[in-house]
Amino acid sequence: MTSDLGPFPPTADSPISGAGSGIGRAISVRLAAEGAAVAACDLDGAAAQDTVRLLGNPGSEDREPRGKHAAFQADVSEGPAAKRLLEQVQACFFRPPSVVVSCAGITRDEFLLHMSEEDWDRVIAVNLKGTFLVTQAAAQALVSSGGRGSIINISSIVGKVGNIGQTNYASSKAGVIGLTQTAARELGRHGIRCNSVLPGFIATPMTQKMPEKVKDKVTAMIPLGHMGDPEDVADVVAFLASEDSGYITGASVEVSGMRPSWGGGPENRTRAV
Repeated sequence: MTSDLGPFPPTADSPISGAGSGIGRAISVRLAAEGAAVAACDLDGAAAQDTVRLLGNPGSEDREPRGKHAAFQADVSEGPAAKRLLEQVQACFFRPPSVVVSCAGITRDEFLLHMSEEDWDRVIAVNLKGTFLVTQAAAQALVSSGGRGSIINISSIVGKVGNIGQTNYASSKAGVIGLTQTAARELGRHGIRCNSVLPGFIATPMTQKMPEKVKDKVTAMIPLGHMGDPEDVADVVAFLASEDSGYITGASVEVSGMRPSWGGGPENRTRAV
């Protein structure tokens, strides 16, 4: 792959949560192509290993630094697990990560009138709390080492415009935007940039499960006339990770083909990633 991007930080290490599939996997592939050493993290450890195998220089099962890239299993919604993950990444690569991408996310769609507290809590725990925990742990590691870095959190266009049947998901993704903007203000003096990326309707394993008629209906509402690819999001993440974006922080970059007018109900599950 060729690239016109400016250089990545020297010896850039990139932990990517939610790297086992979809957007997270595409980001892993793109950053590896740009020269980053990728730490692919996922709740599904086997999926993270599959991602690493795509990168051309897989790490080992026991996470010893025998390869350029490595896979990790972690539930980022749990504080001790998120902290341990960053410690393991540092031990594997012998330095704090200079690029951190939080991509882990789930949906539990239902109308507000019928949504269970359990479904609300789980989505908030993974999508918002998990992003907070990874951002905090990464920032602590970078500040302690005096290193500069770029933290990139994957939100969603739904976090700005809402979506029927996704009260929990939209709230979690709106929270990610606020978290990222506040972190950018606090961490700028340490040389740490924080930005969020807002995908719209992206072709991922989740969206591929939707009926064709539902996908056709939603695609028709997108001004560019087609859904995006995970690589479209990965391209923006690569830019925000590179020195070409060195004066960008606190930004929320939409990758949505222009905001669609989302409609329908919970039967149109996982419309935006």
